[in-house]
Amino acid sequence: MTAQPLSRILYVEDDADVRKVATFALKMVGKFEIEACSSGEEALEKAAAFAPQLLLLDVMMPGMDGPTTLARLRELPEIAGTPAIFMTAKVQPQEVQRYRDLGSLDVISKPFDPMTLSATVREIWSSQGTH
Repeated sequence: MTAQPLSRILYVEDDADVRKVATFALKMVGKFEIEACSSGEEALEKAAAFAPQLLLLDVMMPGMDGPTTLARLRELPEIAGTPAIFMTAKVQPQEVQRYRDLGSLDVISKPFDPMTLSATVREIWSSQGTH
């Protein structure tokens, strides 16, 4: 079975500058369709209608953090099986393992290189074989 190419990403990041850089990189370099959200609450509002193939979630956010956002998104029938990747500066092995235990495919460390972000996302996507 051929893996479906990744095209639609729901991206959640509270920092406007980081969100702008990553969204630009994912759209212009990666040619992805991006729904960028500034909070977990916004992600919950937009996720089902956008029907993402992948969730890209910041871990540290005010209000609803990334792990909580992922748990809440998993409660939506349309999103329940959607793969997720966390983005965080906290990439100690035990933290990375915790994020994987929460259902994340992998973790992208911050700061990230905008020029390689799309390739990293694609690499994680194709290495999973879960789609």
